[in-house]
Amino acid sequence: MIRGRREQQSITTVQALLIRSLAPWLDAAADQVRRVRSPLAKPEARDIYSFVQKNHPAELGSVTDPLAPRKGAYGIDAPYLLVVPAVLIVANLVNGFVSRSIWPFLAAALVLGCCGFGLYASRRGKFVVWAELLRNLRLQGDEYVLDLGCGRGAVLLPAAQHLTTGRAVGVDLWRVKDQSGNDAEATRGNAVAEGVANRVELHTADMKVLPFDDESFDLVVSNVAIHNVKGMDGRNKVIEEAVRVLRPGGRLMVADIGGTHQYRNQLIRLGMRDVIRWSLGWRLWWSGPWLATRLVTAVKPPSR
Repeated sequence: MIRGRREQQSITTVQALLIRSLAPWLDAAADQVRRVRSPLAKPEARDIYSFVQKNHPAELGSVTDPLAPRKGAYGIDAPYLLVVPAVLIVANLVNGFVSRSIWPFLAAALVLGCCGFGLYASRRGKFVVWAELLRNLRLQGDEYVLDLGCGRGAVLLPAAQHLTTGRAVGVDLWRVKDQSGNDAEATRGNAVAEGVANRVELHTADMKVLPFDDESFDLVVSNVAIHNVKGMDGRNKVIEEAVRVLRPGGRLMVADIGGTHQYRNQLIRLGMRDVIRWSLGWRLWWSGPWLATRLVTAVKPPSR
C-alpha cells in the first residue's frame, strides 16, 4: 500500500517537472508549428493550455489562453441582414407543414446552419482569429496602431492590450447598419471594460480622407470594413490613405469578405513589399466558405 502511494507520488512529481519544463517554450513551439502549417492557432494549442490550467495552474508562467472571452459588448455585424434568413426559415417551415415534405425542413436547417456560421464569426470567430494575428506580430508596446472602421473595438481593443506606451487609434463613421449599437460611446465603454481606455483614441472620420499626418502609424489594421466603401476608386483611395499614414517598415493588415484581390493589386502598385493574401479559415465564414474572410498583409519599404 505504502509502495503504491510512493510510486504514485513519484509519477505526479515527474508530471509536474515535465509541465514546468514545457511551460516556458510552449508558446514558441506552437508558433513554429503555425508558421509551417497555418497562420492561425490550431485546436491542439487550446487542448494543451486547458490541461495545464486544470492540472498544474502554477506552472502556466507566460502561457496565455488564446480563447479568453472579451469583457466588452461588441454587438452583431450587419444586423439588418439577419431579416433575410429569418424570413427564409419561416417560409420553409410553413411550406414544410403545408406540403408535408421533408425538403423545406432541410432547406430551413441549411439556412439556420448558415446563420450559425455568420453569428459565430461575428460573436466569437473574429476575436479568436485577430487575437492570434496580433499575438504573432510580437509588438514591443510602444507602437501606434490605427484601426480603419473600428466599430465597437473588436480589433482595436485587443491591439491596445499589447501596448504600454503606444496608442491604439480607431476611425469610424459609426453606422448602425454595419454593426448593431455602433457608437463611439459604446466603444469607449468597451475600452474601459477591457482596461485600455488610457491607450485608446477614437475619431469620427472617413477612411478615404484620414485626419492624420504622413507616416504616423507603425501598424494599420482593418476587419471587414473597407468593402462598405462604394466604388473601386473609393476602396483604392482607402488603401492609398492607409499606406500614406503608415511609417516605413510598418505593416498593413486588411481582412475583408470581398475586394481583397483589388487591395493586393493596389498595394503592389503603391510599391509595398511582402504583399500576401490568404484565407483566415472557417472561423470567419460569414454563412459558409462562399463568403469567407481573407487577409491581405504588406510592409511599407524604407524611404529612399
